[in-house]
Amino acid sequence: MRILVGWDNDSEIDLISMYLGVDGSDVVTALGPEAIKAQITSGERFDVVLLAINMPTADDGYDIFQQLRMESLDIPIVGACQPQEVFRIVRFMANGMNGYVIRDGAGDYMFMLQTILESTVDAVRAAREQQLAAKLREEVDSVRKLQESVIPRHIEAPSGYQIRGRYEPSQIRVVGGQAVTMAGGDYYDIFTLPDNSIVLLVGDASGHGMKAAMSIMTMHTLVRMIRSQRYADTAHFVTEINKQLCEQTIVSEEGGFITLLYAIFNPETRVIQWTSAGHPPPFIQDFSKGTVEALGDKDVGGLPLAVTEFAEYETYHNVLPEDCRLLLFTDGLEEAFPEAKKDAHHQFGFEGIMNTMRCNTEKSIDELLQALFDDSNAFTEGSGRHDDTSVVLLERRSH
Repeated sequence: MRILVGWDNDSEIDLISMYLGVDGSDVVTALGPEAIKAQITSGERFDVVLLAINMPTADDGYDIFQQLRMESLDIPIVGACQPQEVFRIVRFMANGMNGYVIRDGAGDYMFMLQTILESTVDAVRAAREQQLAAKLREEVDSVRKLQESVIPRHIEAPSGYQIRGRYEPSQIRVVGGQAVTMAGGDYYDIFTLPDNSIVLLVGDASGHGMKAAMSIMTMHTLVRMIRSQRYADTAHFVTEINKQLCEQTIVSEEGGFITLLYAIFNPETRVIQWTSAGHPPPFIQDFSKGTVEALGDKDVGGLPLAVTEFAEYETYHNVLPEDCRLLLFTDGLEEAFPEAKKDAHHQFGFEGIMNTMRCNTEKSIDELLQALFDDSNAFTEGSGRHDDTSVVLLERRSH
């Protein structure tokens, strides 16, 4: 610890320096107003300042204190006053002094100085960490709200169909055990094309926090910009999105990428065409057969977006059953796990998702949506999902 001692008594300053330097602290002393002012303006950095408030009067000491605050706002300051002048310390404390010590005539206070200075530094550091955590929560909340503003709130479904979507961010614990709802990298969108086909998409940016959120915002902007252009199939669209994202450093720097599942569904023919960029395939539940299965293998699809502009993607076509549910999701749902069992063998997984769908066959689409979040969260045994989670459901029942 580096300590500046600004003092008014030459018979005490050497002894104070000795006591404070016992544990190896670097102690710099300044005797009298001019020496203290010179030290303040020297540009040297200190962890804490011990300042006598009489220089030689309390007003003089206060002027030095103010100068010290102006030059070094972040340095903790501990004042020292005579017993009969304790009332004067109030002025200092009200204007930013962090602590004080009373100078008894026998000099016993010197034995306490090291402990007082250390506890003051610790208290100031803890207060700053709390302020930083509060500021972090504010910043993250602002980005999170911006991100959530692009998620559709009102979803229109064609006649005979129901469509639902839900996004849930992850949380972390910070100072004081308070929960911070993180800005995340998940995203879903649902919109109708001019031919009345419906676009269903889910995306997931690598990592967490502001970079992931801004990556998703970038992709959302691109999707919205070019969605009015007619692409022959989903692979062409995803290829174009990938090329443009490769030019965006906010996404690709430090190895960042986005997984995407992009699907176009024709409600008249029940044909769905879809393309995966490193994303889990859709699940289909056939009510007539009583089956739940993935439309493709787990590893189906091309590279995630923003990895290379030369990535190639494939379009898959399926005809949905007359009575069915279609599920699109991000890996936050699949990879839910108990904190005490963090490995690939203890995840909610594809089977957990399929089992929830089977167990809620007779339930409404809204009840299934809630069950997917509840069951995956329950699987974590109280630790909660550690990744953002997005789910899109489409359902058709002819009777």
